[in-house]
Amino acid sequence: MIYPVILSGGSGSRLWPLSRALYPKQLLPVATEHTMLQDTVNRLTEKTLFASPTIICNHEHRFIVAEQLREQGISGSKVILEPCGRNTAPAAVIAALTVLESDVAADVLLLPSDHLIEKQDRFLQAIQDAQKAAANDQLVTFGIKPTHPESGYGYIQAGETLNHLNNGFKVSRFVEKPDLKTAENYLSSGDYSWNSGMFLFKAKTLIDIAKTLIPDTLHQCELALKKGNQDLDFYRLDEAEFSKCEDVSIDYAIMEKATNTVVIPVDLGWSDVGSWSALWEVSDKDAQGNHLQGDIINQGSKNCYLRSDGPLIASVGIDNLIVVATEDAVLVADKNDTQNVKKIVERLKQDKRYEHRHHTKIYRPWGWVQSLDNGTGFEIKRLSIKPGQTLSKQRHMHRSEHWIVLAGTAKISKGSETILLEPNQSAYIPIGEIHQLENPGKIDLEIIEVRSGSYLGEDDIERF
Repeated sequence: MIYPVILSGGSGSRLWPLSRALYPKQLLPVATEHTMLQDTVNRLTEKTLFASPTIICNHEHRFIVAEQLREQGISGSKVILEPCGRNTAPAAVIAALTVLESDVAADVLLLPSDHLIEKQDRFLQAIQDAQKAAANDQLVTFGIKPTHPESGYGYIQAGETLNHLNNGFKVSRFVEKPDLKTAENYLSSGDYSWNSGMFLFKAKTLIDIAKTLIPDTLHQCELALKKGNQDLDFYRLDEAEFSKCEDVSIDYAIMEKATNTVVIPVDLGWSDVGSWSALWEVSDKDAQGNHLQGDIINQGSKNCYLRSDGPLIASVGIDNLIVVATEDAVLVADKNDTQNVKKIVERLKQDKRYEHRHHTKIYRPWGWVQSLDNGTGFEIKRLSIKPGQTLSKQRHMHRSEHWIVLAGTAKISKGSETILLEPNQSAYIPIGEIHQLENPGKIDLEIIEVRSGSYLGEDDIERF
């Protein structure tokens, strides 16, 4: 049995402003109608081949991940929460240790959560080929047959042919992202594949190698699992122990140093969708080479990616540009320079602006809240509460709140009073009043919340 482990800890900063730290690209419908995480999970539904997947994700994304699994009807999955990012080597070790608890002979399929794969049949065949190598205690990486010289990917050079595999080679070496001239030489040689970041190995094999190559990280991962705790449907790794792990990739820590590595080159119709230009490459386009998504009016533009998740975009006579609009930010970039979008994100962090971290809409376990407007002494928000969900009982010492129901039914407790509100009805919560909001109905409750007062910060809250 193959145990898929999906790594969902990335931030996807090169797809800003769509991708943000609290809502990164793997949790967004970037290339299809489903999110990238959902597409990854949906590739693993062959029950005779795969066990239920395990997701390793940032603890801040846990409720979004759980909701997206629920939407796809996925049950029985484990969700392991990383308290901090430590790259892919510790995550791979955690994956292997977790799987060994269930099956000492298990194969682990380690997958990123944010890749596009169009050729499902070849994906499944490559995995079954890789199982033959894993049975010989070899670590398998899947190389992508390059279609053009690409300086944005790492490469794997194939060495000796392995006769026991349909299309497998010993790994000669891993190489970092090359310059364009070097990438052209790699393409013409025929010996190099793009490094996909996908791996298959026996859990026991990886742990045995980790004992030699990264013993300290292995020890910290064992402690992080042992001292971790179950939290609802999630397993939280111990923060103190996991944070001591070295921040290092599985490529550098293990694959480049191990002597039993195998590469299987394969054409999967693959993209890591790692930049706006890469997304333009795999998106549907009109006769002028434009991808248009959202509220767009185009006049005479060509070879552009134009996307609006907010206001109207009107383009006139532009060429080779990326224009992406959200509710609170607009990106305009040359299509040949989109790798540098991450520098904008770094600038936002330095300036302590919120736009790198979250959208105006923030998701909570009970639903979501969206900021609509604010000014001196007031703030207006829109809240959506799922059926059966309840917000915490609380009070505020510096603000009052006025709730107006748009849809659904609201059950409101304020002081000793409990009231039910229907659409177009409202309630006022004065400063210092203990209150609670609940959706007792069968449809989403939507309300407008108007805050007013001398201080409107989120930390003005006392929970009971």
